Amino acid sequence: MTIALMILLLFALMIIGVPIAAALALASLAFVVMDGLPPMIVLANMVNGINSFPLIAVPFFILAGNLMNSAGITTRIFAFARSVVGWMHGGLGHVNVGASVIFAGMSGAAVADAGGLGNIEIKAMRDSGYDTDFAVGITAASSTIGPIIPPSLPLVIYGVIADASIGQLFMAGIVPGVMMALALMVMVAWYARRRDYPRDLEFVFSRLWRTFLSALLPLMTPVIIIGGIMFGIFTPTEAAIAAVAWCLFLGTAVYRTLDWRTVLKVSFDTVETTAAIMLIVAASTIFAWILTANQTAQHFSNLMVNLTDNRIALLLIITLIVLVIGLFMETIAAITILTPVLLPVAVGLGIDPVHFGIIMILNLMIGLLTPPVGMVLYVLSKVAHVPFEQCVRATAPFLVPLVTVLLLLTFIPAFSMWLPTLVYR
Repeated sequence: MTIALMILLLFALMIIGVPIAAALALASLAFVVMDGLPPMIVLANMVNGINSFPLIAVPFFILAGNLMNSAGITTRIFAFARSVVGWMHGGLGHVNVGASVIFAGMSGAAVADAGGLGNIEIKAMRDSGYDTDFAVGITAASSTIGPIIPPSLPLVIYGVIADASIGQLFMAGIVPGVMMALALMVMVAWYARRRDYPRDLEFVFSRLWRTFLSALLPLMTPVIIIGGIMFGIFTPTEAAIAAVAWCLFLGTAVYRTLDWRTVLKVSFDTVETTAAIMLIVAASTIFAWILTANQTAQHFSNLMVNLTDNRIALLLIITLIVLVIGLFMETIAAITILTPVLLPVAVGLGIDPVHFGIIMILNLMIGLLTPPVGMVLYVLSKVAHVPFEQCVRATAPFLVPLVTVLLLLTFIPAFSMWLPTLVYR
């Protein structure tokens, strides 16, 4: 009964606009008081929740993404993607997806992709005569590739909570990320045929070579990160630090687009973003601890099994639960709360924790494209200078290929487990 009151209080606080971190902490504190526990247990668990070496990767991946945006690296990536796929019908739509795939290997955050590349992509598409709705929709949908292809902030958080190998999670995200890109490119091709969108430019090898050379050093970022982890040169946390060092080197010594004043500003922005994420993780940890200590996961697992013993039906129920929670809750908080509850059910169904992590993150990425939370939609509303409601309508058709990929990944584990098995097992 007390658990139910805590959950109801959490949603009530969220509905009236209390920030998610505060809502989680207050709901947890209310439970502790009602249960007669010492209030200091809240602070103790919050501190323990963020006292984790892998979590050090979070601020460094955020800083790497911010440095790339400030150093003009996103412009080089966009130019290279344009020369690779811009010759196709609906060229800039394909460029949008291709640039997001490349940027995904550097930033690991959907909001960073939408805010960094989004401004360049939407302006270019508008200037070339593309409908604003199409430009906003494909930009929003392609940004969700960022947290699937490594490095990925949500996968780091999930790995810490689930006690799963972050290296394996990173490997597991590569094929699904490519599948998402291909599905979105099919959607772009359909739009291009229906609306008669033009080719952006002709394929010219000299232009491809020139833009490749211009983007070569930035393209080395995912090679450093993924290659370093695969070959055991450094851990995912150390890979994040290496990415920051590489971005600083490019911005200050090679391209000379970063001065120390800009670096300082970017650092302060990173501290602000990191503080917000860590507050959510800390508050979510005490909430999840309460759920675990009261055997909520076990009760939920029994409830699921009592509903049906059909594996496919249970997977669909879990997917639906995560999708619905993703509509209302910020990604990091949802990962921290749902993982201790849903992972035991998934493992009981014979699902590998690494595979389940990919399913959960993609579910929650779709939540970034749906109201009322929809952080990517809010970012693009500001970037594109269009109403939030228009962003929702523009993005809705692109949910079809993303949900299709989600279902494929859910029921065919080999898509996400092939690479981790090949590299680690």
